[in-house]
Amino acid sequence: MADYKMHILVCGGTGCRASQAEQIVKNFKQELAQKSLDKEIKVVTTGCFGFCEKGPVVKIIPDNTFYTQVTPQDVTDIVEEHFIKGRPLKRLLYHNPKNEFSVTSAKNIDFYKKQVRIALRNCGFINPENIEEYIARDGYAALGMALTEMTPEQAIQLVKDSGLRGRGGGGFPTGLKWEITRKVQNSQKYVVCNADEGDPGAFMDRSILEGDPHSIIEAMAICGYCIGASNGLVYIRAEYPLAIHRLKIALNQAKEYGLLGKDIMGTGFNFDIEIRYGAGAFVCGEETALIHSMEGSRGEPTFKPPFPSVSGYQGKPTNVNNVETFANIPVIFNKGAEWFNKIGTEKSRGTKVFALAGKVNNVGLIEVPMGTTLREVIFDIGGGIRGGKRFKAVQTGGPSGGCLTEKHLDTPIDYDNLILAGSMMGSGGMIVMDEDDCMVSIAKFYLEFTLDESCGKCTPCRIGNKRLFELLEKITQGKGTMQDLDRLRMLSNVIKDTSLCGLGQTSPNPVLSTLDNFYHEYVAHVNSKTCPAGQCKALLKYEVDAEMCTGCTLCFRNCPVGAITGEKKMPHYINQSLCIKCGVCYDKCKFKAISIV
Repeated sequence: MADYKMHILVCGGTGCRASQAEQIVKNFKQELAQKSLDKEIKVVTTGCFGFCEKGPVVKIIPDNTFYTQVTPQDVTDIVEEHFIKGRPLKRLLYHNPKNEFSVTSAKNIDFYKKQVRIALRNCGFINPENIEEYIARDGYAALGMALTEMTPEQAIQLVKDSGLRGRGGGGFPTGLKWEITRKVQNSQKYVVCNADEGDPGAFMDRSILEGDPHSIIEAMAICGYCIGASNGLVYIRAEYPLAIHRLKIALNQAKEYGLLGKDIMGTGFNFDIEIRYGAGAFVCGEETALIHSMEGSRGEPTFKPPFPSVSGYQGKPTNVNNVETFANIPVIFNKGAEWFNKIGTEKSRGTKVFALAGKVNNVGLIEVPMGTTLREVIFDIGGGIRGGKRFKAVQTGGPSGGCLTEKHLDTPIDYDNLILAGSMMGSGGMIVMDEDDCMVSIAKFYLEFTLDESCGKCTPCRIGNKRLFELLEKITQGKGTMQDLDRLRMLSNVIKDTSLCGLGQTSPNPVLSTLDNFYHEYVAHVNSKTCPAGQCKALLKYEVDAEMCTGCTLCFRNCPVGAITGEKKMPHYINQSLCIKCGVCYDKCKFKAISIV
């Protein structure tokens, strides 16, 4: 085996692969071979680095040089400058917009400074398709410790002592769930990993499976030992081909190394894992709907109790945790419960992974200690609002969460504080909005999503959300009344109180939170028939300022419906009865003669 002096880590997550990361890897290998450096420098395809805004990312080890927005054409220059001339290629270093200095190392980039990576500890550091690299970073040591040094009860107590709560949204104590499942007497039990993340903009679980699949396998095996299960199932949406591919490789490697299957590590413990595919139904993120889908039935939830811990897959005791929850388990065993529960807050221990998206400068995947404030995430890690716009709201928890405002920016992020603020943790989606976003339209967008994703089993969710959507549609078209706002709130509360599962119970949250925090926008839509953010087309009106119009005919020539008339070098006019509010005239006018009123 070659004794490599340096390593080139290339982000191989889905986002960077979409920007030619695979070609970058090929070009590096070819360029190094041509320069006779391939025996000294190794190219490694890793998982997601998290800094998606600046991908594809390339990191040089051991000097930790961090290159951003690399293209296949940049490879020759990197090899020439960095490896032959021995100096960083400055034009690809991260440029800090605050002080206008280039940053060489990732640890000095604001995006990473306040992050603590536990669940994401190996993403961007190892080749996820090489089990030996995982083992080199303490991989499977936790499983060995559990099997050889601890009873199942002791292992469960360790998880309980850590304070780890489920990262799938509900926040139920993980160790307690394991304990409940263990106490149920049955000869057959199951461990299920929920990898069916359906929140718009969320990609935490996918990135962990793409970048560190062995951590999930190890954690599931530990869970199986603790609860007395010999079979595990990973339920993953079929839209995650790269995650599935790497998980399959990891499962085969674990079996080859005797870390899955019969008599693991010679302890007599048997455990194996299968993959089950989902069709991308949001409702299947709910554990009973997920279980029914795995059984070949419609993905519909059932009333609890009995909980899956008592009667789950095939009617057997089943423990369900999501990917991020499992990703924390090996670290807790390796570093101890005391170490873990020193991170975070009293009731929310550890860290949380978020997919930071929307109108923020640094879009990407982040992991922060519980208790970090929204302000720190959005303005320190996220780099503030894109284009210098004013912050307006942040949606946490996906379609099940709520929109929080400027007054909530200093709210510590944990399960309880977000609920008190009118939102929720959810699985980890975090979408930032600016002054140009209409909050009534935002509520309608999320409601339309949950309406499409509802399984339709219970009437409050199936019919109630349809009526909610119709009311919002009416309001955004300028046809709403003040009575409609009262109906929105009343119907939302009924749906929350009477729906069968979490999807229905939380579906009105975007409506209620925007009513609470942006009531004036609803009133403007209803009373003034205007959209303050200028987003609701039915309420927009484009007008030409005759004094500023030069008669250049640019708007006339680009209008798709012929709604603009006027002679050359004379002021033009927009026929409101023909105008479709497309905004082409506004965008094309070079003299700012067209305004939105």
